[in-house]
Amino acid sequence: MTSSPAAAPVPANATAQAERDALCDLLLATGPDAATLCSGWTTRDLAAHLVIRENRPDAALGIVLPPVAPWTGRVQSDTARQDFASLVESVRQGPPRWSPQALAPVDGATNTIEFFVHHEDVRRAQDGWEPRELDAPTSDQLWSRLRDGSRWLLRRSPVGVMATPTDGPDAGREVRLRGGEPVVRLVGPVGEIVLACYGRLTRGLEVRGGGPEVTAFLSFPR
Repeated sequence: MTSSPAAAPVPANATAQAERDALCDLLLATGPDAATLCSGWTTRDLAAHLVIRENRPDAALGIVLPPVAPWTGRVQSDTARQDFASLVESVRQGPPRWSPQALAPVDGATNTIEFFVHHEDVRRAQDGWEPRELDAPTSDQLWSRLRDGSRWLLRRSPVGVMATPTDGPDAGREVRLRGGEPVVRLVGPVGEIVLACYGRLTRGLEVRGGGPEVTAFLSFPR
């Protein structure tokens, strides 16, 4: 009896690439002036943000360093004036070869959640949206990235955060994402937990805890 061949490993950046392509398709479908969940940004602004994030390291610093933010804003405004289809194509092509983000492990680490969240930023700003049912590899990679980055992501949370995903590798298991008391508990699909941690619109997620704690979690600055 011969054994079945082992399944090929899922590339570290499989979800990042799939979400990138899906976002680009959606940007072209909605056009440059559609709303997003990013406050004050249209789809054109979001595309420009993604382009400078991967292609202009001098300007990308302003995304995380407030003193550089005015320069980032000027570069983003200039970039947004480009032809929209060309902008989207730049997003689809990804970073230049010299960038560390061009390496699959780095792409997976830095872009898995980035492109998932921004894909949903466009989807959920449109009428009639419904949550997606994520396949197992997507849930697994999102959950892995969230667990790895939750200490940094939730560093400003005034409350502790526990999560019980209903899918993914830890389905049904309560996992601490941030220490502290009092605690809010997030129960639902991995994708909705990710979006809640990023302060985005969710559906089908339970946020359990006292009223003040829940309000504090939902409103703290990301």
